[in-house]
Amino acid sequence: MKDRKRKQEDLDALRKALAESANVFVTGFNKLTVAQDYELRKTVRQAGGLYHVVKNTLAEKASAGTSSEGALQGLKGMSAVAYTSGDPVALCKALTAYAKTNPTFVFKAGMVEGRVIDLADIQDLASMPPKEQIYAKLLYLINAPAQRLVTALGGVGRNVAVVVDQGVKENKFSS
Repeated sequence: MKDRKRKQEDLDALRKALAESANVFVTGFNKLTVAQDYELRKTVRQAGGLYHVVKNTLAEKASAGTSSEGALQGLKGMSAVAYTSGDPVALCKALTAYAKTNPTFVFKAGMVEGRVIDLADIQDLASMPPKEQIYAKLLYLINAPAQRLVTALGGVGRNVAVVVDQGVKENKFSS
């Protein structure tokens, strides 16, 4: 059993992690094996997040005064917290993919960019394209008008060259 000092250290560490994280997903699990838990933690790390199993009262106390307070209040059953300061879509996709293969793993709540979201929003977030793909589409949309302008300007010069070439071939420019 942990002594009071150790419990306070755990509370402070969780409070600091929650305060620094803009994206938090509260999950529930039941009867995960050690191998399944290891695979889950590995999946979360690859998505750029951290994963901790927490006591409900500890999570509630640690979240007091932070933006994640709404997501961590009134938890029941076995709970865990996955959080990241990076891309919330990548973490959400990883957790959702894991939940599909392990039906005992469920979402309880979430917080993205300081705003508490419900389960439907979590599913919507998981179906979004990755950040890199969105950036690529945006750059394409920004770049497309410039490409069209260059093509049009190049076409005018090409057309003038064709007319001049045809005039030379038909001896239209004789003196």
